Amino acid sequence: METSSAALSKLIPGPDEPIAKRRRAWRTFKDVLAHYSIGIGGISVIFSVVLIFFYLAYVVLPLFKSAHIEPLVEYNLSEGITGRTLFLGVEELAEVGFQVTDQGVIRYFQAENGSEIDRVDLPLGESQITSLAVGRLDSGVMALGLSDGRGLLVQQVFKVSFPNDVRTITPSALYPLGEEPMVIDEEGRPLVKLALSNNEDGSILLAAITEDGAVVYNSIMVEESMLGDNEITSTTGILPVMATRPVDVSVSGDQRWLFVADEAGAIAMFDVSEPDEPMLVDQQNATAVGQSITRLRMLMGGISLLVGYSDGIVAQWFPARDENGHYYLARVRDFDAGDAAIQFIEPEQQRKGFVTLDAAGHLAVHSSTAHRTVLERDLGRQEIMEISVSPRANRILILPEDGYLQVLDVENEHPDTSFSALWQKVWYESWEKPEYVWQSSAANQDFEPKYSLMPLAFGTLKAAFYAMLFAVPLAIMGAIYTAYFMAPKMRSYVKPTIEIMEALPTVILGFLAGLWLAPFFESHLPGIAIMLVLLPVGVLVFAYAWHRMPQKIRWLVPDGWAALLLVPVVGFLAWLSFAISLPVEELFFGGNMRSWITNDLGIDFDQRNSIVIGFALGFAVIPTIFSITEDAIFGVPKHLTNGSLALGATPWQTLTRVVLLSASPGIFSAIMIGLGRGVGETMIVLMATGNTPIMDMNIFEGMRTLAANIAVEMPESEVGSTHYRILFLAAVVLFTFTFILNTAAELIRQRLRKKYASL
Repeated sequence: METSSAALSKLIPGPDEPIAKRRRAWRTFKDVLAHYSIGIGGISVIFSVVLIFFYLAYVVLPLFKSAHIEPLVEYNLSEGITGRTLFLGVEELAEVGFQVTDQGVIRYFQAENGSEIDRVDLPLGESQITSLAVGRLDSGVMALGLSDGRGLLVQQVFKVSFPNDVRTITPSALYPLGEEPMVIDEEGRPLVKLALSNNEDGSILLAAITEDGAVVYNSIMVEESMLGDNEITSTTGILPVMATRPVDVSVSGDQRWLFVADEAGAIAMFDVSEPDEPMLVDQQNATAVGQSITRLRMLMGGISLLVGYSDGIVAQWFPARDENGHYYLARVRDFDAGDAAIQFIEPEQQRKGFVTLDAAGHLAVHSSTAHRTVLERDLGRQEIMEISVSPRANRILILPEDGYLQVLDVENEHPDTSFSALWQKVWYESWEKPEYVWQSSAANQDFEPKYSLMPLAFGTLKAAFYAMLFAVPLAIMGAIYTAYFMAPKMRSYVKPTIEIMEALPTVILGFLAGLWLAPFFESHLPGIAIMLVLLPVGVLVFAYAWHRMPQKIRWLVPDGWAALLLVPVVGFLAWLSFAISLPVEELFFGGNMRSWITNDLGIDFDQRNSIVIGFALGFAVIPTIFSITEDAIFGVPKHLTNGSLALGATPWQTLTRVVLLSASPGIFSAIMIGLGRGVGETMIVLMATGNTPIMDMNIFEGMRTLAANIAVEMPESEVGSTHYRILFLAAVVLFTFTFILNTAAELIRQRLRKKYASL
């Protein structure tokens, strides 16, 4: 015995021996290393998340930055010019400006100092300019109304060249219809108000108010002949006499609508698509008591009519359809542009914004879609001859009566965003009513951006809802059976098999769902409906039948292995459901259930719909919920279940009253993590839905989620643009939603753990 003790002492060194000290030191080093490594890893994760948030905020915050305006330069623009300035403009780069005077002179000057570049005398003959109007904002075309009832079209052209690598802008004036003015009023009356609409197809519409209050117009079409000459056809007309004298006139961009405002404050909308037969479509009383109309102007795109009033209000109107499909003139929104009468309304050329100036010198910049006044500035009480907005809306030119031109520098990068534009219904141009719409781009420059995040947020929640509706019952019930009732040997196969499903690439699931599952479901809709009923009923019937089997037969299956018997049953019931799908469809739905749903029930149907998302996304979420739930249930201490069973409770009572309560924090965490996975999923919803940003809980329609929208549109967006930053704002919304969801889940989980810790 002593010999054995001596041998053992040689094998196990004492605490003070060098080898024991080295082992303790090495163990201590590993403990310290693990402690700090885990701490650094945790801090790094938190730091990374915070860094991501700050980067998102860095990109998004400029959307909400206030606009800024500063005086840039001021100089005398009246030297060498006689007469009154009727129009003031500047080319796209804001380097060359021009002014048109009532003496028929166009003067070009350097925008930075006013030095003259060139001047052009217009071919007016003995006629005098009595009115002026501009056409499509990006065309550079203007019309001059003359004292003899005629009109002259002039186009400003700025040619950019680089002699000796120096940018040089050469201005010139062209005459699209020739130097001979066109007849607008056949009676030769002076035109005191003028409106112009010109399109790229060569169509032109000129409308005017004559000196005695008649409203006349000339519809012109320019076509190029086979010989290369221009063939010009024109049709003149006159509108019916109005009850009171007209004060202003305007024409829509598509040349269909002609708007006339009268002294009584009414606005009449005429359909002049058939120039020979003008038709009054609608007339609205557009003023309140004590209010009068002072200015009409078309917004960029030629759809919306901006109406200025004597009390500083500017209203936006446009044609809309009622429930019967009839057009009417709708007052969409109002802007408070000052306290005095509106003198000038200048629309921006590339956005749905406009600048106003009232009689008290109050300058304001507005965004129509966002329904907000971006900035305001008081210029002081002074008589203003003309104002102009540069094509890029970064300069505002103001010419007072004293002739000293004021050039203002404007910083206004993202006027299209506001809380109402992002989260509330907006009445967009040509829409019948206010709607939530996401449509970030279009084929033409007159497009009105629609940046509502509501359809995307709704689509995100809709996709997650149907996925969880499919996944949660299957995952949790499967986890309960696997952890509590299944034989350990069988569990060792089932649990890893389900967990390895989580390793499937979501792009593969989306690919299969979009290209195979969606068409299959569409052609077997009755089979899906039958399976949803037949499968649970069939399983219950089989379970009851198995329970009624003689014990000799039931004892042939080892305890905990009975679930294997359901595999062929479930497979057979699924096969049977789809096998009878086509006969049922022929018998009850005329061979086309989709058509029956659409035509008879009036429910829209898309092939890639929420049913597909429920199956595909639910299939991706099931492994996460199953694994966490199964671990939580399996981890309930055995002494709790054994004690419950020993006290006479049945296994089912033990499960519902002890096991599930103890495991509830883990089960809740599983559901929340699965929900977070469903909310943040990208590829499945990108490939398996129609990617249509609509707000409808219809299970037969698709959706577009925040994550899928970012994946689709981010590569196409211009870096730094409003579209680009709003996509990052969508990422912030998604980030914030998941953060709040996870925080709430953790708080509830801790409360559940504390509540049931005494079990």
